[in-house]
Amino acid sequence: MAKTVRIGVLNDMCDGPPGVGDITPWLEREVAAVQASGRLDAEVEFVHAYGHGLPTGSAEAVERAFMELARQQDIVMITGPAIGDNALIATPLVERERIATINWAGAERARGEYMFHLQVGSHEDESLVMARHMRAIGATRLGVVYDQSPIGTRHLKYLEDEARIIGLEICATEAISPLEEDASGAVDRVLAARPDGFVYLGLGLSAPAVAQPLAAKGWQGPRIMNTAGIRGTDPAFAPKIDQWIYVDMYSDGNLTLAAKSRELGTGPGEALSVAKGYDFGRLVAEGLARSLEFTREGVKTGLEQVKWLPAAEGQEGTTLGFGIQDRGALHGRYLVVRQWQSGKSVEQ
Repeated sequence: MAKTVRIGVLNDMCDGPPGVGDITPWLEREVAAVQASGRLDAEVEFVHAYGHGLPTGSAEAVERAFMELARQQDIVMITGPAIGDNALIATPLVERERIATINWAGAERARGEYMFHLQVGSHEDESLVMARHMRAIGATRLGVVYDQSPIGTRHLKYLEDEARIIGLEICATEAISPLEEDASGAVDRVLAARPDGFVYLGLGLSAPAVAQPLAAKGWQGPRIMNTAGIRGTDPAFAPKIDQWIYVDMYSDGNLTLAAKSRELGTGPGEALSVAKGYDFGRLVAEGLARSLEFTREGVKTGLEQVKWLPAAEGQEGTTLGFGIQDRGALHGRYLVVRQWQSGKSVEQ
């Protein structure tokens, strides 16, 4: 092969290996596929850096990990961060260092000339989907508990904007810590406003603190949360948010996902990780395969040439790719409304 291409992997969810949420196996799988096809005549080496970021870590850790990779001039692309708050921290660094980076978080603002974005949810789009779904099932007065964080406050802004447009009333809002363990007071104050629909917005670590007092009170109205509900894939987490509607990234009807799941022999409980990993891996592999030169500028141009791949995430027909001024990878109905029912995620 012609040369070795080095790709940085920034893991913002832990301090070191073995890394929680490590995307590397998917990157390796899809890079190997384009190499086997003859479209990528180079070896690829993945270089890891760890910076435990927000909310349980620090912004400084993310900055340190990013710069650890960016200072290595032969690294031509970086993948990560995975948490929206940390992607926002990294974005100005990416632009300053002029290195193509793909984050896989929910922050639409974490985009730029060099910062590409595979949406794992969306602080902006999810709130519209939630508002419209609640309206469709008959809820007209929404009470909201949200994380006091960039994620929670951004979600709330877009929920309030969409509510005004479609005729929903936000009758009460309460902010809590993203690490809150007892939100019973906030839940009580929201319920005092007599909502007919309940909303949680945030990263999800505080979701059980909201869900448990609501269930204990026997409240029967519809309840919905953003992609924080994806945490229900943890069998210990799912019972804590049972009956909650939430926004996810995969659909039972997605043919690309179904084909990849059959190929790998994976079950329904792994659908999200397969969809996300497969799409992320293809973005990196296809960006390299389309690069005319393995420099930072060359790889940025290569990523811009990735277009119209059938996505494993989202509903059937969702596509994957970028463009000259397009840094959001997923196009189409990439958000899917689901509900946790007795430990199973059911598409709505």
